[in-house]
Amino acid sequence: MFTGLIEDLGTVTAVERVAEGVRLSVRTRLGGLTQGASVAVDGVCLTAVEPSSDRFTADVSAETLSKTTLGERKAGDRVNLELPLALGDRLGGHLVLGHVDGVGEIAARAGVGEGVRIELRLPAALAPLVVPKGSIALDGISLTVNELLGPDRIALFLIPETLRSTTWGIKPAGARVNVEADILGKHVARLLQFRT
Repeated sequence: MFTGLIEDLGTVTAVERVAEGVRLSVRTRLGGLTQGASVAVDGVCLTAVEPSSDRFTADVSAETLSKTTLGERKAGDRVNLELPLALGDRLGGHLVLGHVDGVGEIAARAGVGEGVRIELRLPAALAPLVVPKGSIALDGISLTVNELLGPDRIALFLIPETLRSTTWGIKPAGARVNVEADILGKHVARLLQFRT
């Protein structure tokens, strides 16, 4: 489990095609990565293998590639990284599982003062799980939904710190992003399906 507060901007150093997916290698300043440790890469929970002092490798399955943007990554790309939440740590963002629900698209991006206003197009199935002033994880970053603009479109505001310390500083309009809806909303929606 994660918080959506990015700890490092890593750099993809290699993407190797393997029989059932890809092997992704990432350079990072994160310390403490051990064999088998979880790490969120652009919001996707992966298992670190072959960790060293400044990099790790992770196997990405065909299923994960089909549901996320990780299949689009290439050497030189920057990625958001976060280690899992430890019991007793502060929860500065919101509860993020690292299980991506779908892929959205940046429909518009505009500077507002020192920040940026983003309009994001969501997969239709995720739209009912998003509420104004609620939490959403985009490429692993805990963000607040400012407003609903339509059945499948939301607006968010990114502060300068988010732009500086995550990939959102370089994401243009048209870019695809990993979306994880708030786990509380997903549970409520599931319970309502069985309501009599």
